Amino acid sequence: MTATTRPDPAAAPDGTAAQTIPSAAEDGTAVGPDRAPGASDGGADGGADAGARRRWWRRRGAAVAGCSVLLAVSVAGHGLLPRLPGRLSSLAETLLPWSALAMPVLVAAALLRRAPVAAAVALVVPTVAWLAVFGGALADKTSPGGDLTLVSHNVNQANPDPGGTVRSLLAAGADVLALEELSPATAPAYEQALAEAYPYHFYQGTVGLWSVHPLSDARAVPIMPWTRAMRATVDTPGGPLAIYVAHLPSVRVGPGGFTAGARDEALGLLTAEVRAEPVRRVVVLGDLNGSTDDRALRPLTDRLVSAQAAAGAGFGFTWPARLPVVRIDQILLGGVRAASAWTLPATASDHLPVGARIHLSPDPAP
Repeated sequence: MTATTRPDPAAAPDGTAAQTIPSAAEDGTAVGPDRAPGASDGGADGGADAGARRRWWRRRGAAVAGCSVLLAVSVAGHGLLPRLPGRLSSLAETLLPWSALAMPVLVAAALLRRAPVAAAVALVVPTVAWLAVFGGALADKTSPGGDLTLVSHNVNQANPDPGGTVRSLLAAGADVLALEELSPATAPAYEQALAEAYPYHFYQGTVGLWSVHPLSDARAVPIMPWTRAMRATVDTPGGPLAIYVAHLPSVRVGPGGFTAGARDEALGLLTAEVRAEPVRRVVVLGDLNGSTDDRALRPLTDRLVSAQAAAGAGFGFTWPARLPVVRIDQILLGGVRAASAWTLPATASDHLPVGARIHLSPDPAP
């Protein structure tokens, strides 16, 4: 019998083996002998994509943790960080207490990325750093006693209610009252309204001092082309006290950064006067247009102590008056100790008044 050879369907006409070309399904996916139309790609490419996505999420968690550590270092070591162009370091330090608002944002970002370790880092590390720097400010450090009450207020030269402002200040019962941002139009009105309560006073330019105790050696302090600072000796029953009242130039945030050059220059001149002061007990009152965290104020804050930091409760923010976010009105002490410090109720000014009760002796008897 003769054998019959059947043609191989996989063979080409010339007898060579033909390559099997997968056909395409309607959705455009390849269909081969071992693959049905519409089957999903669960092979190496799909696994690689899933792995890449997981690695991306993990990287995002690492980024949140890294930002949290960077925030903690910036808060705890802000004074050691290099100066940024445009004095942005001063701006950042002025708003430093508000860095706490970044913490819940970082925690939420980590939770959304299902990164529990990063969330824990974002919660714990910046919080510990923030409390190490600002935790003391939250505590109530006020104590009873004291020999003298000081009050300072930027009354705002456009104040629409000087009479109401005076009534509010008189209610504070200050022994020494410092006013900033007086004007030729308003200064005589304040002088007249305060005359009965304060028999001794001196004002020049935009600043003035009113006292229940005699004043001596009162003079303007040249820190600018026009008078925005003064000095006087208050002859208290406990001895002489040198008082400086100052209103440093305003700062602005512009395209070039924090425009604080004029303020810093005036601060240098004021600091030189304070350093040369022959009276042992010294107080600086006024609107310094900077917080005590701002490195630009170190020439003063390295020598003098903030009454609010030493004996206040909370941050004592003073500006803007309707919703204070920063303390730029200061009472700084040298050779005396604060018993208590506070902010007064709002007046018609855009600043809150500040007050402090001090011991004239640096080491008062208990």
